[in-house]
Amino acid sequence: MLMTLPWRNRTSEPVETEPKRGAARASGSEAREPDADWYWRPLVLITLLVVFAGIASSAGRDLWRWLDRPVAEIQIAGAVRHLDKQAIAQALAANVDSTLLELDLKRLRDQVISDPWVHDAGISRQWPPALRVDVVEEVPVARWGDKGLLNHQGDIFWPELKPEYASLPKLSGPAHETVKIMEQFHDLTPMFAANGLKLAGLTLEPRGAWTIDLSNGIRVVAGRDRLIPRLKRFLTVYQLRLSERAAEIEQIDIRYTNGIAVKWRAEETSENAG
Repeated sequence: MLMTLPWRNRTSEPVETEPKRGAARASGSEAREPDADWYWRPLVLITLLVVFAGIASSAGRDLWRWLDRPVAEIQIAGAVRHLDKQAIAQALAANVDSTLLELDLKRLRDQVISDPWVHDAGISRQWPPALRVDVVEEVPVARWGDKGLLNHQGDIFWPELKPEYASLPKLSGPAHETVKIMEQFHDLTPMFAANGLKLAGLTLEPRGAWTIDLSNGIRVVAGRDRLIPRLKRFLTVYQLRLSERAAEIEQIDIRYTNGIAVKWRAEETSENAG
């Protein structure tokens, strides 16, 4: 069977015919006759596009099926001291309820950062099918009141307190003043250290007054005005007259203009010095 294609029926060169006598030759400016196969070209192009789209769609479905497989592994990355990586992975695995590409990563991240010891976390997809969790653990630098801890940024978090945190300095005050309190603590620490004293706690009262707790058990009521000059005067008096009897002192009030008031542990009396 021989099948001819329409566009193959044309001769390679047009054959000129002798014009009839008395007839004028056609002008070259006249429009040429349209190609007989003009309607085939769009059909061929559309067919090619459909074939290409079909191939691409099939390849896309195969690729999606390869990528979107069940999660086979959960990887926990990051240096931790207080967190249990195995426990984090097991808790996440219990909430993985779909294939890798269908997982709600935000929901899983919210689950991870709900742990008080997690400062930040990021979750990403890995192939072969796995979840990678990058954890940034909280680093406590001080206690906050009796139940909380502070990180280096002054953020409060509330983990289960352990005996090991008792050695951290204890800071207290309005929750929105944590950064100010930490900065004050760091500024005062060198001043006391130069006189052989260590700060164990610092409290900012709601009205702005400061109270300082020393590691030797003495509480210093400093007030809110002229804090640094008062503390310098206290340290001078302490070194000259009080350091040898530090174990007997419960509290020292330095809010006076020309002196300080000492509250003794045993006698529960006060005396003026300076």
